[in-house]
Amino acid sequence: MYWESLEMKEKVAFVNGVYAAGAKLKFHHKQEVKKQYNQDPNWVEPYYIERFYEIVDEHRSKKAGYQVNLVAEAMDAFYSNYDNTAIPLLEAVRIVSLAQDGNTEKADLYLLKAQKRYKTY
Repeated sequence: MYWESLEMKEKVAFVNGVYAAGAKLKFHHKQEVKKQYNQDPNWVEPYYIERFYEIVDEHRSKKAGYQVNLVAEAMDAFYSNYDNTAIPLLEAVRIVSLAQDGNTEKADLYLLKAQKRYKTY
């Protein structure tokens, strides 16, 4: 499996890259929305934009902060379970980040859905 083939510094770099890409994506999206609707005083941000930002944030642990090594180590533990080995990396990052932030109910729900979707035989 790809994740297991990486050294810890590469795993940390991967998680850091995911976190940075998510933050940059959200920042640029907010800027574009602001440019488009800045002139309209009656404009209210629709729910789908708010939900999009929530989903982006779910891929980043706030409690881990800049200690992305904690997330990389949690990813190691995640992939040590055979039932999780076929789950794609970004879904694993989301599940682990939610769990790191204490949102275990949501993390468990996403985990069960992912295990069902990506069954290993």
